[in-house]
Amino acid sequence: MSEEPANDEGLKAKVVALRQEHEDLGAAIDALAGQANADQLQIARLKKKKLALRDEITRLSGRITPDIIA
Repeated sequence: MSEEPANDEGLKAKVVALRQEHEDLGAAIDALAGQANADQLQIARLKKKKLALRDEITRLSGRITPDIIA
């Protein structure tokens, strides 16, 4: 993706922005899928991008609150 912020506050802001983009992509996918002549290739590309965003959100969230083995 893009350059990552170095501190937790920057990471949190990035995660918030990525979550919003993820939600927006979901709405776009739903809108396209609801059309009678939906472009399946475009829908597939949007779904792939949405999954990549989810993975990035998970990765950045892990950097904010790393797992601590107790």
